[in-house]
Amino acid sequence: MQFLTSLLVLWSVSLAAVASPAPSSITLQKPFNATATLEHLIDDVNKKTCSDCQDILLWLQAVARRGLDEFSKLWQDLCLEAQGDTVDGCNGRQLQDAVPLAYVLSNMDIPSHTSTIFCNVVFSQCDLPPVRPYKIPFPKPKPAKSLPRVSGKKPINVVHISDVHVDLEYVVGSNYNCSNGICCRVTNPIDGPKFTQYAAGPFGNSHCDSPLSLEKSMYSAINEIVPDKEFTLFTGDLIEGATWLSEAEAVDDMNDVHLRQSTLGQVYPAFGNHDTDPVDQFPLEGLPLTRDWQWVYNTISENWKPWIGEEAAQTVKTNFGRYSIVRPDTKLRIISMNTMFWMRVNFFMYLREMPFDPNGQFAWLVEELQKAEDNEERVYIIGHVPMGRVDALWDYSEYFDQIIQRYEGTIAGQFFGHTHHDQWEIAYTDYLNQTAANAVGVSYITNALTPTSGNPTFRVYSVDPETWSVLDYTTYFTNMSLATFQEEPKWEKYYGFKETYGPLVSPPYTDPSAELTGAFMHNVTEVFVKDDAQFQAYNARKTRGFGVTPCTGDCKYMEICQLRSPQSQFNCIGNAVNAQEPANFTKREAEFYSHAVDDCHQAAWEGTAKAIRADMSGFKRKLVRRYGDEL
Repeated sequence: MQFLTSLLVLWSVSLAAVASPAPSSITLQKPFNATATLEHLIDDVNKKTCSDCQDILLWLQAVARRGLDEFSKLWQDLCLEAQGDTVDGCNGRQLQDAVPLAYVLSNMDIPSHTSTIFCNVVFSQCDLPPVRPYKIPFPKPKPAKSLPRVSGKKPINVVHISDVHVDLEYVVGSNYNCSNGICCRVTNPIDGPKFTQYAAGPFGNSHCDSPLSLEKSMYSAINEIVPDKEFTLFTGDLIEGATWLSEAEAVDDMNDVHLRQSTLGQVYPAFGNHDTDPVDQFPLEGLPLTRDWQWVYNTISENWKPWIGEEAAQTVKTNFGRYSIVRPDTKLRIISMNTMFWMRVNFFMYLREMPFDPNGQFAWLVEELQKAEDNEERVYIIGHVPMGRVDALWDYSEYFDQIIQRYEGTIAGQFFGHTHHDQWEIAYTDYLNQTAANAVGVSYITNALTPTSGNPTFRVYSVDPETWSVLDYTTYFTNMSLATFQEEPKWEKYYGFKETYGPLVSPPYTDPSAELTGAFMHNVTEVFVKDDAQFQAYNARKTRGFGVTPCTGDCKYMEICQLRSPQSQFNCIGNAVNAQEPANFTKREAEFYSHAVDDCHQAAWEGTAKAIRADMSGFKRKLVRRYGDEL
């Protein structure tokens, strides 16, 4: 009963109080029947505001503090009732999500900076608070020297693959039009080859993740098309979108895919958000959890050891999946980061006080970049989640950009995946006045193998052999629409970046030995602003020409904004800082969502959270009926 009374006190506080540190105490004027009064207030108060969301968190916190079993049962029931999800989805992923959710909710201050961000991410309520001021400490000042000039020597080739999402349970002839979270599997008899009219082909389907045959086909194509490749970058997401996998299943999947990737020769990999169990969840160091996540790092460390060596593999095992390695006989250092420690749906980030440097990864990155600068090395930074996307928490995106700005002369390129789309991000010294003159770097975001996001793809960079600067890149794909695709995928060139966009800028930028600079990439976005036909052509290339939907008006505005935003607070989604037009950006986000985030399968908790948000009063009433005054 005490909890119900507390809720009534909170509801009587003005909405403005949510932004303040804590509501002041209010004395109730007369005795009341808490349950009856609560039912009355629930009927009257369902504004779907930030205040309402904080109230919902208080309810969930009360259940979480009753224990993990109680919270898991509630979350599972909500899944089954609210979204009618599959038994696998609700009994699997929902129970897995309950571990981090119960932990952070039990320990969260409500309302607070942390709970406000949590409400924004999970329930799409509350404006994100401003970035907390924090200056990354650097051991030395930025040197006053110019960027190295490209050598003009014959370029070398570097391959970039990402988001393969291989489904080892893909069954040829099974139902690709199923009602489960992932199709092309025989999850029940009616989805089997003998019973469905929607038969999945031997090499994949746009409704499903990659079959083994498609993955092998891509590796063979890479070795045939780029036999002289220097090495391959893999930016994460091995595992299919069955987000309810067990630990053992995840280990088997990772071992299996890494074994086949060995046919590519030298690979430098990075963690993806699907490469763990539960998906997206990477605990911070020192949390008193009942479950151990070390198995993830142990598995990946052993898989990566043949590529990165014993010392770097040990770093992966003991330092949360990151490593730094100098390519033998070169001046190139490759730094692989675990970007999930900066990801908004990693619930373990929502501690009572969110750390400024989760697991010390910023300090470690600075240390490695300083080594590179001192040794006159160039650096490739690889990771999964691009730091300017909606999935990156504002604070950590801004802190990361401080590091990029400081070491711009050392960093030759940044390479990411996750979105499944052909994109990039330009860094600027002034994000409120973006020009070609103050564009200082580029992050390259490659598309995916998985057919769920478009035609399967890989990318090849043309690279200067001395400066390691990216001169150009070419995208290769296989067209699922061809009648011969299910007989044998045909891999061919889709487009070359410089030959496509170079002639469009003034003056033309077509010299094959010239670097892909931030200034050139910015000028390409200026073409998109002025020439809608060219922008729509770019939009089609994002999915490699498959399932293209027009992107106009607000969608176009925000897509171009994304290309110019390696800081997520400037990406024009939600209450982003440079969302300068007066239109409602919450509505814009809803329209733009399919263009803005990765094309992975929706996590099970998202449907449940959406259902709670849609009927907050109904959710509160449900808890009153379920628990009465027990809370």
